[in-house]
Amino acid sequence: MSGTTLQNTSATTRDNHLTPDEIAHFDEHGYVILRNCIRAPLLEKLQRASLRWIADGLALENESDGDGDYNFATRPSGRVLFRINYVHNKGEAASLELLGSPEMLGIAESLAGPNFVPTYESLVFKNTGDGAPIDWHQDAVHPRNFRIFNVDVYLDESRKGSGSLRVAPGSHRQVVDVCRLQEEYGWDAPGVVQTELNPGDVLVHDVMLVHGSEATLANKLRRTIYYEFRPAEQIVAEGPWDEAFIDRRLRLVALGQREWRTQNPSAEPFAWNVADRFAPRVSDDSEAELRVAHAVHSPGSYCSAGNVATRPNGRPV
Repeated sequence: MSGTTLQNTSATTRDNHLTPDEIAHFDEHGYVILRNCIRAPLLEKLQRASLRWIADGLALENESDGDGDYNFATRPSGRVLFRINYVHNKGEAASLELLGSPEMLGIAESLAGPNFVPTYESLVFKNTGDGAPIDWHQDAVHPRNFRIFNVDVYLDESRKGSGSLRVAPGSHRQVVDVCRLQEEYGWDAPGVVQTELNPGDVLVHDVMLVHGSEATLANKLRRTIYYEFRPAEQIVAEGPWDEAFIDRRLRLVALGQREWRTQNPSAEPFAWNVADRFAPRVSDDSEAELRVAHAVHSPGSYCSAGNVATRPNGRPV
């Protein structure tokens, strides 16, 4: 497992699609870092929106440990909220603007082709004082006939020594015994890279890339927005969803593009070349479109009680 971090130029000077070198780096190592990818005005909207999402979640009386909108866990620091799902229906349009931005859709098309489907959207964060580790894991395992990947938008800086994400380059090519990896090497397996990212940077990683972060005393809030993408062709061929799910999910892209154009009327929008077969037709009830429940998930690889276990896509506890 070896590799380096490939960095690109800023969003103001780069094309919205990944370069051939960036795609090659992603395919070889399982990840690529894009510096200054999210422009400052949108980044600031997302930072403000995330604070509202977190405050709304913390105000709930009935917390959920399962697959609901707000996920809590019991950690050394106590009962903590750590994930917010289905962010598009949480009262802040910034998440839709991000989805419809040329930067996000250019990444999606570069790796999944024009029929890219946004299959998950969530905010994952560590609040002040919540320094629990996220053990080595693979978000989802699949036959690898198609690229499936997460686009991780960093809203805060993430630094070495403060529990920044560690990745195992090349580990995405097969299912990994993450229990054995943890037992033999801890956090220092050969070739592991510890990332450092700034607000507005994006980490794109294969869902089978082994990654995690060690325990630390988190003195500052650290937030990341995750959007998973996969080709519609992959879902048709392998599931776990059906074409009705594809259609509802692609309506989110149309709504995202609409929101992006509203907020950026003088800028050039992304030219979406979705096939006629999958082209969505958005209803007049936009609010009804914003939360598309998953019902089932692609299983991931996690270590539970010393054994490799599967859990819903990207959901370590």
